[in-house]
Amino acid sequence: MVVGNEHGLHARPAARLVGLVNGFDAVVTLTDLDNGKGPVDAGSLSMVATLNAQQGHRLRVGASGPQAAEALAAVEELAKQNFGDDPPEPATVGSRAVGSTPGGSGLDVAIGPAVLAGAQIDLGAYVAGDNELGRLNAALATAGEQLDELRDNHGDIFAAHLALLRDGKVLDDVRTSIAAGASAPAAWRQVYDELAAAFEGLDDAYQRERAQDVRSVRDRVLRLLVGVTEEAPTDGILVVPELDAATAATLDATRIVGIAVRAAGTTGHGVIVARSRGIPLITGIGDVDVPPGAVVSFDARTGSFEVAPDEERVRATITEREGERARAIADADQPATTRDGRTIDVLVNVGVVQDAVDARGADGSGLVRTEVLFGDRRTAPTVDEQVDAFRAIARALGGKPITIRTWDIGGDKPLPFLPQDREANPFLGERGLRVFRRRPELLRDQLEAIRRTAAETPVHVMFPMVTTADEVAWALQELGPRDGLEVGIMVEVPAAALRVGSLATELDFVSIGTNDLTQYTTAADRTNAAVAPLADGLDPAVLQLIDHVVRNAGVRVAVCGDLASDPQAAVLLAALGVSELSAVGPQVPLVKARLRQADLGRVDTAAVLAARDAAQVRGLL
Repeated sequence: MVVGNEHGLHARPAARLVGLVNGFDAVVTLTDLDNGKGPVDAGSLSMVATLNAQQGHRLRVGASGPQAAEALAAVEELAKQNFGDDPPEPATVGSRAVGSTPGGSGLDVAIGPAVLAGAQIDLGAYVAGDNELGRLNAALATAGEQLDELRDNHGDIFAAHLALLRDGKVLDDVRTSIAAGASAPAAWRQVYDELAAAFEGLDDAYQRERAQDVRSVRDRVLRLLVGVTEEAPTDGILVVPELDAATAATLDATRIVGIAVRAAGTTGHGVIVARSRGIPLITGIGDVDVPPGAVVSFDARTGSFEVAPDEERVRATITEREGERARAIADADQPATTRDGRTIDVLVNVGVVQDAVDARGADGSGLVRTEVLFGDRRTAPTVDEQVDAFRAIARALGGKPITIRTWDIGGDKPLPFLPQDREANPFLGERGLRVFRRRPELLRDQLEAIRRTAAETPVHVMFPMVTTADEVAWALQELGPRDGLEVGIMVEVPAAALRVGSLATELDFVSIGTNDLTQYTTAADRTNAAVAPLADGLDPAVLQLIDHVVRNAGVRVAVCGDLASDPQAAVLLAALGVSELSAVGPQVPLVKARLRQADLGRVDTAAVLAARDAAQVRGLL
C-alpha cells in the first residue's frame, strides 16, 4: 500500500492504525520499502510513527496469528481511507517575519501580564518505594481518564496521546528500567526523552514537531507521579517553551489573551489548536528573559515581542487592527487602486474548492494548486474529474480568471499516485515540470482538462519549477494549440529569474513563487527551524531578483508566494512593478485595503534594494 497522508504516518494516522491493529488477535508488521526501515510492530505507536513513512512511500504489511487475514483486510481498508486523515490542507500564510504566527481570530497583536508555564518538573523530592510499578500503573490509569475526556471534547489529537500513553513497547522499556532499580518517574522520563529524540530525528518537519506530543504525555504522567498539580493559567499572555495540544485546547480564551511560544515552528498540534480557537499567537521568541507577571506584548505581523512595552501604543495598535480588518472586509469587493492610480489585481490561492467559496474580494485565482486539489487521491484523477473541479472553482469565483498550475510535486510534495524514487536532496531533485519529462501522460491529461475548462471560462495555465528554455519549449509542445489560453511559468529558481527574458519570449506572463525562490537564493530550508530565519522573503537578494524579473521579463509579472499575502510587502512588490498578487483567502481584503492607501511613487525602491538585510527592509517599509 502507498501512504497518501500529507505528512506521512505521523501521530494521528499512526494512532488510528495502532488502535485498529490491537483489536485483532494477530501480530501485524510494517516495512517501508522506500526507506528500507522495518519490519516494525504495527501495534506500537512509537514504532509506527518513527518508521518515518512519508507521503508516497510504499509499505509492506505482514500479519500472523489467528486473525491475520482479518487484520490485513482491515488495514487495507483503513489505508484506502487515508488512515482517517482529512485531505491535505491548503498551504496557509507562512511567517511574514521571523517567528510570527498570526492567530486564527485575524488579530495578530496582544498585550497582558506574562503567565509562565512549562517549567521542567522537579523529581528531586520524590522518594522511591517498594511498589514503583504500582505507582506507575495508578498514574497511567489517571492519565488515561484525563486524556479520554480531552479526546471526547477536543478530537483525535488526544487519541494519539492515548496511544502514546498505552504503547506496549514503551511501557515494556519503562518497566524494565524500574525492574533494574530506577524509580518510576526517572524511568518514565528517560524512556520518553529518548522517544522524543527519535521523533526529532525524523525527516519531515511536521513529524519532528510531534516530539512535543511525546513530552506532553511525559509530563502528564510525571506530574501525577510526583504529586504536582497543573495550575490553570491566570489572565494574561501565556509564555511557554513549547505549546502542547492539551494546554491549547483547555485554555480559557476569555482570560488568556495571547500565547508566546519560545520554540520556533508553526505546525505543532498546540499551535494548530490555538489557531483554530482564535487565540493570538507568536512562535519563536527564543530565550528572552520574561519575569513572571511582567507586562509583555507581541505583534506577530512584525515578529516583535516586548517586555514592558509602551502599553498605550500597543492598545492603540489593537484598536487599529480591529478596525482595519472590519473596514477591509466591508470594502473587499472594491478594486485595489493605489493613490497614484495603479490598479493591482489581487487574487486568491486555491488548494481546495472551499478556498474559492470562502474568498472575499478576490479578482480571480492566481494559483490553483492541483497537487493539493487532488492530493487525497490514490489514483490519478480522470480528465472529466479535473474539469469538474476546475469548473467548481471558476463558479465559486463568479467566472473570474483562474490560473491553474500543472502538477507541482517533489521535494516536500509527493503525490500518492505518482511514487518517486528516494533522493538524497529532493528539493534539488525531480520537482515540478522535471518529473513529467518521463511521465508525460499525466501532464497531457491535465492539459486536456485545462483546455476544456478554458473553452467555458477564463483560464490561464502555468508550469512550475522551470529552469531552462528547453523546458519551456517542451511544455509548450505538450500543450499544443493555445486557442486563446494564456500561458506562463513559475519563477522559483534563481537561474530562471536571471534569464527570464529568454524564457518568456513565447509566454503571456510569469508568476514568482517567493517561497522557493527565497529558500534557493538563501540556501536555507524554510521548514528547518535551525536556518529558517535566513529564508526571509524580504531579503534584499530576493528582492533584487524580483526586480530583475519585472525589468526583463517583457510580459506581465505576478507573485503567488507567501510574500503576496503580507499587506506591507504587497505594496513593495507593486512598487517594483508587479501587476498581480495572489494571496491566501483571509489576507485578500487586507492586501487590497493596504494597496488602496499606498502611493507607489513614494516607495523608495532603490533604498530597499540596496538594504543590508531583511530587517533593514522592514524598517524602510
